[in-house]
Amino acid sequence: MHDIEPWWGWRDEYIAENDKKSPYHGSVYDEFTFSNKIYNYYIHPQWDFFGSETLYGKIIYVNYSTHFAVIELIGEWNDCLHNDIMFLKRGLVDILNKNKIYKFVLICENVLNFHGDDDSYYEEWYDDIKDDNGWISIINTYDHVSNEMSKYKLHNYLNFGQSFNEISWRTVKPIFLMDIIEDILNYNPKLIS
Repeated sequence: MHDIEPWWGWRDEYIAENDKKSPYHGSVYDEFTFSNKIYNYYIHPQWDFFGSETLYGKIIYVNYSTHFAVIELIGEWNDCLHNDIMFLKRGLVDILNKNKIYKFVLICENVLNFHGDDDSYYEEWYDDIKDDNGWISIINTYDHVSNEMSKYKLHNYLNFGQSFNEISWRTVKPIFLMDIIEDILNYNPKLIS
């Protein structure tokens, strides 16, 4: 896991540590010292800690004029034991939401497991953004992760599934990723809660 880096291809568009509104503004990363771990596995130092012991993230794009953010995640999303959604919501999402971000993409291709529990933080997140035509989309999940999310009825608040797992997001500019997600949502209005 230590060689999996957050996506760097959009750094000409956005760098969280240079963004004064970002919770990671001013962060400095030591590329040679690995200190963050998920269980017994070191992860690349570019991943950011937001409170969870098993889930790390990276804000890889924010556009304040379009109210859009992309967050890449790595690890195990465990609401059952660690309440990871609370850490994600309080440590990242609430800060972005205060800065008028209402459209969220969570890239979960490096999320190896999901363990659900209560859906109250998901409902709160959805309630925070729905009046501003906001949405939350999760892309490129493993099938077992999507299945577990469905089991906890998170599709009431989040958009995920096959249509979102076929997006080659690294091949497009981030603003076009937002357009792709909105096209899927507009083409399949039943996906919007």
